[in-house]
Amino acid sequence: MDYKKEFIKFMCESGVLTFGEFTLKSGRKAPYFVNTGNYRTGKQIAKLGEFYAACIEQHNLNPQVLFGPAYKGIPLCIAAASSLATVYGRDVEYCFNRKEAKDHGEGGLLVGHKLADGDRVVITEDVITSGAAVRETMPIIKAAANVELCGMVISVDRMERGKSELSAVQEVDRDFGLKVYPIVTIQDIIECLRDGEVPGGEYLDKMIQYRKEYGV
Repeated sequence: MDYKKEFIKFMCESGVLTFGEFTLKSGRKAPYFVNTGNYRTGKQIAKLGEFYAACIEQHNLNPQVLFGPAYKGIPLCIAAASSLATVYGRDVEYCFNRKEAKDHGEGGLLVGHKLADGDRVVITEDVITSGAAVRETMPIIKAAANVELCGMVISVDRMERGKSELSAVQEVDRDFGLKVYPIVTIQDIIECLRDGEVPGGEYLDKMIQYRKEYGV
């Protein structure tokens, strides 16, 4: 899909995807890094929402509600909902959680749409590193209503082993039966480097080697 290459270029231009030598939390030395905290303008978040909406449409997820886990998932669900409306004519609800329950006003953990039994929900996140955020989010959603979770959309699937022989994305599918749909994978990024679509070609060999060593 053309939007995949466009998204990789967009991440590079936004300073979100960079190449070099990075020490990850796991201690691994990686030749690339994804920092979605570098999105910082209205134009960028609007464009980001379009890519999330395109992924949702490509996979025919047909959500009634987008749920954004605090904190990085919050702007994602709002931007994606806006793009679904303006680009695809789909007016969907959105909601997100607070880190701490509000004890005044309307109260509660959730903001936005009030989840109801039977709602078709898609979760929006940036990346899945260990799956910890998913494990925090699932009980919150399940406690609110008996919804139908029809998928999670993320920016990048690192396709990298975690603590087991599975990737974090595969572990989410195994543990929760939740299918994860990445806009792009690390393999897509490698192909873009190989084709000269984005700067950083000097790191292609290191990317391939890292994928061989830690990939699934």
